[in-house]
Amino acid sequence: MKKYVIILILFFTGIAAYAQDEGSDDKAGKIRDRMSEYIRDRLGLSRNEAEKFTPVFLKYFQEFRQIHRENRTDVLVFKQKIIDLRIRYRNEFRQIMDEPRANKVFVYEDEFRRKAIQILETRKDRLGEKGIQRNRSLLQ
Repeated sequence: MKKYVIILILFFTGIAAYAQDEGSDDKAGKIRDRMSEYIRDRLGLSRNEAEKFTPVFLKYFQEFRQIHRENRTDVLVFKQKIIDLRIRYRNEFRQIMDEPRANKVFVYEDEFRRKAIQILETRKDRLGEKGIQRNRSLLQ
């Protein structure tokens, strides 16, 4: 009987953990999509450029998140890896658009993050500190 109880507890714990991961990815997906749309609008991309830009930007965003997860504790290493990532992706963005707009991708990305954090800060009273921290980690 104890075996069955332990198996059920492990099963439900696994489902709960999976559901939390899904929610986190869903929030990251919404933020990623809104950021991509914001940057496309700010750059004034043509339809053809936007179709080429979006998949490249999504890869960049995923790599950015991975670097953030792996280097949260070491700020200098994090910054260095982000600089290397941006240099690599700037070259990919140059293949899609002209150089000045390729450089502005990162300016608009930072601008979006600042605005999103400001919005989250204004909701701080309503959501409480936990909600703010969870969403903020997706933006930093």
